[in-house]
Amino acid sequence: MMRFVPSSSVASLAAARRIFSNASSVNATPAAFAVAMRMFSAAPAVKPANPEFSSGPCKKHPGYDLNKLDKQTLGRSHRSKIGKERLALAISETKEILKVPDDYLVGIVPASDTGAYEMAMWNMLGARDVDICHWESFGKGWFADAVSHLKLRDTVAVNEFTADYGQLPDLSKTNPDNDICFTFNGTTSGVRVPEGCDFIADDRKGLTFCDATSACFAMNMPWEKLDVTTYSWQKVLGGEGAHGVLILSPRAVERIETYTPENRPLPKIFRLAKKGKIDAAIFKGSTINTPSMIAVEDYIDALEWAKSVGGVDGLIKRSQDNLKVIEDFVQDNKSWIDFLAKDPSIRSSTSVCLTLALTPEQIKKLVALLESEHVAYDIGGYRDAPPSIRIWCGSTVETEDVKALMPWLKWAFEEVQK
Repeated sequence: MMRFVPSSSVASLAAARRIFSNASSVNATPAAFAVAMRMFSAAPAVKPANPEFSSGPCKKHPGYDLNKLDKQTLGRSHRSKIGKERLALAISETKEILKVPDDYLVGIVPASDTGAYEMAMWNMLGARDVDICHWESFGKGWFADAVSHLKLRDTVAVNEFTADYGQLPDLSKTNPDNDICFTFNGTTSGVRVPEGCDFIADDRKGLTFCDATSACFAMNMPWEKLDVTTYSWQKVLGGEGAHGVLILSPRAVERIETYTPENRPLPKIFRLAKKGKIDAAIFKGSTINTPSMIAVEDYIDALEWAKSVGGVDGLIKRSQDNLKVIEDFVQDNKSWIDFLAKDPSIRSSTSVCLTLALTPEQIKKLVALLESEHVAYDIGGYRDAPPSIRIWCGSTVETEDVKALMPWLKWAFEEVQK
């Protein structure tokens, strides 16, 4: 359902029409006519039904109702029979919807995607040389952690492959004998890896470490190319923060069971092995530390909604449809708006980043104006990115809301220049 502008705005539009009628008469002064024309740039009549376009935490799924969540685990131990059952259900539903291979492990871990990815790095990196690919802030952070905190360069080679915001490095230069760390979709740059991840060799010797937090459920995940995959609930499915998901291939499990980094203490919440074997309980619903059971139920609810719209294929289509709306709009308004990612083959369908023919200060005003009009919340570009806006187009966002937002972008663009 679309929202319409308040009656006060309608009254202003009516007043503008009266002024325009008077200003159009032969006796109207140029100044009066100019005032009338400015008033005729009144805000569009239709607003998005939901103005939530944040890139994290992201919009709840359509029809979400907090009161409908299953509350039987509240006040119960997460290690109780019902607690473990619900955690195990979250894991099994994840595997089914994402089409994760049967021999891969899926576990719920602490500290969102950041915790999941750091856990993987601290447990497994250092066994062989590493290629780290980054083209936005979070990938850059993984490189910094590998070099400055894990100090991998003391024992192995760490190669850096990087590119500016809006671009990808030459991923074909990575070495299949090395471990490869990369972000599937750069949330802060709007740039994703090409479909299929063909830069990853099928006969690789190293492991691939994939931060897929803004890709899982909205993009095809080529599991045969991915050994370690991480994401958080609060992105594409609009879940709550603080919990991460860690997905391991059999090769990743083998690494954990055969490699123990020297002089690298692991805090309890990072430990994936017990007595030289993978801690299988983690991947059956026995979490390392206490999870929020209401957040678990929120995630299960999102998974149920995902199945109702056609599973991962339906989710991907919803996100692609949202991107198509913006692509069509940009094509018609090239003089003042464009994608940060110029190449469509690497353009994100979730975190859509756009540059505007405005100064940085004008962009801030545009973002504030749209928020004050309750049209779009939290669409400012990431602080380390070039001056831009970022519109979340993940699967929980309704395409009709993206369509309704587009005229408002043009209106706000014109308003901040007055």
